[in-house]
Amino acid sequence: MAKRSSLSIRIVEGKNLPAKDISGSSDPYCIVKVDNEPIIRTATVWKTLCPFWGEEYQVHLPPTFHAVAFYVMDEDALSRDDVIGKVCLTRDTLAAHPKGFSGWAHLTEVDPDEEVQGEIHLRLEVVARPRGRRLRCSVLEARDLAPKDRNGASDPFVRVRYNGRTQETSIVKKSCYPRWNETFEFELEEGTAEALCVEAWDWDLVSRNDFLGKVVFNVQSLWAAQQEEGWFRLQPDQSKIRRGEGSLGSLQLEVRLRDETVLPSGCYQPLVQLLCREVKLGTQGPGQLIPLIEETTSTECRQDVATNLLKLFLGQGLAKDFLDLLFQLELGRTSEANTLFRSNSLASKSMESFLKVAGMRYLHGVLGPIIDRVFEEKKYVELDPSKVEVKDVGCSGLHRPQTEAEVLEQSAQTLRSHLGALLSSLSRSVRACPAVVRATFRQLFRRVRERFPSAQHENVPFIAVTSFLCLRFFSPAIMAPKLFHLRERHADARTSRTLLLLAKAVQNVGNMDTPASRAKEAWMEPLQPTVRQGVAQLKDFITKLVDIEEKEELDLQRALSLQVPLVKEGPLFIHRTKGKGPLMSSFKKLHFSLTTEALSFAKTPNSKKSALIKLANIRAAEKVAEKSFGSSHVMQVIYEDDAGKPQTVYLQCKCVNELNQWLSALRKVSISNPGLLGSYHPGIFRGDKWSCCHQKDKSEFLLPGLRRDSALGASSLQAGPSLHPWSLARGAPGSCPTCSSPALGLGGGRGSSLQCCHWLVA
Repeated sequence: MAKRSSLSIRIVEGKNLPAKDISGSSDPYCIVKVDNEPIIRTATVWKTLCPFWGEEYQVHLPPTFHAVAFYVMDEDALSRDDVIGKVCLTRDTLAAHPKGFSGWAHLTEVDPDEEVQGEIHLRLEVVARPRGRRLRCSVLEARDLAPKDRNGASDPFVRVRYNGRTQETSIVKKSCYPRWNETFEFELEEGTAEALCVEAWDWDLVSRNDFLGKVVFNVQSLWAAQQEEGWFRLQPDQSKIRRGEGSLGSLQLEVRLRDETVLPSGCYQPLVQLLCREVKLGTQGPGQLIPLIEETTSTECRQDVATNLLKLFLGQGLAKDFLDLLFQLELGRTSEANTLFRSNSLASKSMESFLKVAGMRYLHGVLGPIIDRVFEEKKYVELDPSKVEVKDVGCSGLHRPQTEAEVLEQSAQTLRSHLGALLSSLSRSVRACPAVVRATFRQLFRRVRERFPSAQHENVPFIAVTSFLCLRFFSPAIMAPKLFHLRERHADARTSRTLLLLAKAVQNVGNMDTPASRAKEAWMEPLQPTVRQGVAQLKDFITKLVDIEEKEELDLQRALSLQVPLVKEGPLFIHRTKGKGPLMSSFKKLHFSLTTEALSFAKTPNSKKSALIKLANIRAAEKVAEKSFGSSHVMQVIYEDDAGKPQTVYLQCKCVNELNQWLSALRKVSISNPGLLGSYHPGIFRGDKWSCCHQKDKSEFLLPGLRRDSALGASSLQAGPSLHPWSLARGAPGSCPTCSSPALGLGGGRGSSLQCCHWLVA
């Protein structure tokens, strides 16, 4: 039995943000940090004080996390990005909202003295002396301290205060993983209420020293314990007065914490077998489990239930049968054809999840070029006369106002062009559609035609298919391409309007150009010729799409099974060393592919691939400290070459989201590898030492003996005799109680948990 936690995060929008640019506006984006570890970055919304993001993430993390913070930033092209404010939600706050925290939260000022991270290793003792008892504090080392200097590191020292006396350690230059091994003693007065305060500081030659965090101990508790040793989490200084709430604007969030108890996999087998048996028997069987699940599932959690059931049946090879059963159940209780699959039923939610899992690459192939064209053209498009903006046209000196009729006509031409290109792309994509998607639509088409066989319902089977393909898959992707990974950034206001109008046109085609759909917005009439032509094209496409026989389906699936499954692919920058010295190294852009066999690269997506690392040889995949290369979002893959020698390749990602996704993918596919490292260096070996801890041994890897403790009321990590300032990597020996896989440490300097669920961003 094990505990695990996950966060469902939706960053909705902001309002009343302060202007950070001279234009009187801002370019806001959000950074999400868990215990000061950046895990998410939203897209930037340009030139607005009321940005809308609408981005959703699923994050798996250790149950021991303390807080999640949302930082609103203003992006600047020529200078450092400005911090607008933050919202911090502690674990206790989230636990107090079982259905999730939802609503507006005021942004608060970001105080550098509260932005702390890392842990400090201390040994505290009460020792007897001839003249009385003394308090001995040994400051041993620290790890994962906040980088306060421009070089990406700090110059840390420790200040120990007790009973009016202050003592300091020496300064360790350019390190976030310092070692001191210094001891201080104080006279101990029995019965005193004075606390022992241990503060970490970053030394600066010119400006004031930067606060790195502190730990406060109850000396009375220490008097009773006599001795305590451990890793203690550094705490912020919260003594300063904040600016009034609301002066920095607000952020609308939806955050839900789930704490789950996970039993050994064998405990779930009877339920899995029962569900699979019911799906295999379909409506012919006596089972009532699936209908019971739907009846007892609330609207709020139906999407989660649908997604989890779909994942289960995908793993069992029964996704098509599961969806077919849901189709039959919904058809059995539907009497009016025009209400079919229009509600948020279990069938609708499950089919949405299925298309996102099985059809995302297909969606990119059909929509990608059209979406790119819309973004590149950036034309002003408007069909609603009440919203038309008249502008000047013509060359210099010959400007004249463009009439409303001209704007409407040009807009109609642009939309007809986009819609025609989309329908043509869709018509040619039958063979590109995954076999399991085609087979599922075939079952849906047949079931609906059997339920509504009359001539007046001739279009109902086609509308049933388009209700998912067009209305719940293509149209949402057109309106929000960033959320479907079609674009890296959100569209500006002009492009968003074009996309919205295009999505409306696709919906009209998907509705088979019914009178009801035409009556809603009469100003869409200029697109009707293209819509009517599109209906014919779409019906022909669906007829071919569902015309897949069982043998063809099996042949296509067999061909796919012979291919090595692709886990993730995309552009990365690989570190190349051209000579000695930091100036002789650079990052080169290549296209990488991760399969269940190897990590490969090529110059372009269509070029011949060269294997870089065999999957079985991977020993760790971890982040690299920003100061190591002077670049952010760098990861390291530690592996053994064919001769059995350890090697490291450094890869840079374009953003923190990509970094976490690549790390998650690499860790998942290598989770069962023998010889996974227990610890790693977050820096690089440059010259004759590591940049992180200044150790000079390049080849040594140790696994600290770590366990949790909470002595003296502080969060601590008790260490065994084998200490090292490295970050605890994933891959401690033994099996994870959650999934029976090798247990993995959190890495990233956290080192406080063994968990198979890492910082995963879905």
